[in-house]
Amino acid sequence: MSDEKTMKLVTNLDRAAIEAKLREIGGDAAAAGLTDVAKMFVGVQGMPAAQIEQRVNNAMKWLADKPQHARLSAPSTSSG
Repeated sequence: MSDEKTMKLVTNLDRAAIEAKLREIGGDAAAAGLTDVAKMFVGVQGMPAAQIEQRVNNAMKWLADKPQHARLSAPSTSSG
């Protein structure tokens, strides 16, 4: 039995806004020198939702033990 917790993020963003936010996060990751994370968000436009979800989960796992980069995995409160 696993103690791993699962988080489900509910958003009021439409598909285009989600893709735009992920491109923004990818750009922020690249600017921070986190090429492994940035690559996870390349080509998300038009990708099946399950694949996007997997990439987001992978990025969050990669960032989990890197508190210095917590702002990349924290939900944004801005609208643009």
